[in-house]
Amino acid sequence: MTKAYGSQSMAGPLKRVLMRRASSAMRRADARQWHYGPGFDPDRAASQHDALAALVAASGAEIEWLTDEDDGLADSVFTHDPSLMSDHGAILLSMGKALRASEPALHGAAFTRMGIPTLGRIEAPGTVEGGDCVWVDARTLAVGRGVRTNEAGIRQLADMLAPHGISVHGFDLPLWHGEDACLHLMSVISPLADNMALVHTPLLPAPFYQMLKARGIRLVAGDPDEFIASSGLNLNVLPTAPREVIAISGFPKTIAAMEAAGCKVSTFEADALCIACEGGPTCLTRPILRS
Repeated sequence: MTKAYGSQSMAGPLKRVLMRRASSAMRRADARQWHYGPGFDPDRAASQHDALAALVAASGAEIEWLTDEDDGLADSVFTHDPSLMSDHGAILLSMGKALRASEPALHGAAFTRMGIPTLGRIEAPGTVEGGDCVWVDARTLAVGRGVRTNEAGIRQLADMLAPHGISVHGFDLPLWHGEDACLHLMSVISPLADNMALVHTPLLPAPFYQMLKARGIRLVAGDPDEFIASSGLNLNVLPTAPREVIAISGFPKTIAAMEAAGCKVSTFEADALCIACEGGPTCLTRPILRS
């Protein structure tokens, strides 16, 4: 029987992924309400999202699409956050951003339609967002503790995964640009392969940095000036296979660093979609299956 789900690697070959079209999610978005920047434009965002989807499909991954209903959930285009996939089923998370509270239910309905079991769900007062979750290896999950993910949520996640031999480690994140901005753990690290990651070390939690070094994971530094200019989105890259990634165009020094480390990098323009809305290609995808 062909495996339909399972993802406890951040960079294994991407086979199946959940996405939502920006043309439906963002068509009526109020930039002020959603904390989008002045560069946001719904039509250009939709076109740029189509370009990303084409790159994902060209990698060989099957795209599963969330609803196209006009439900006003602009941030639901960032499908990485409302759920987490494991080899044992999906975990429906609990959003730290109140405007996104109904999104995990969208994922739950999609997983039911696809025949994917639900391993569990994070309940209030716990919060966990997918952008704070990084598989260090198949038995180790790192979780950023900050404004979007709290200790109660991390404890629930640990209790859920412990019976399957998975350890969960929480790491404190800095406030950085404030509680209305979005600094996830994945804002400062993007795995490029199981033994390599793109990082911004000044904002990496020190114990997490030490864990990565102890595990022999090669750390590739993104350009620090590009990190500041992009609010971290130069670092937000999507692996479609080990050392094969999709990145936002416009950050040549960071792309050069990845290429020097042996990575093949494909890019797309994303000023109206990613830069304006604080979410990159990883945020726009929820891996369902990595082999």
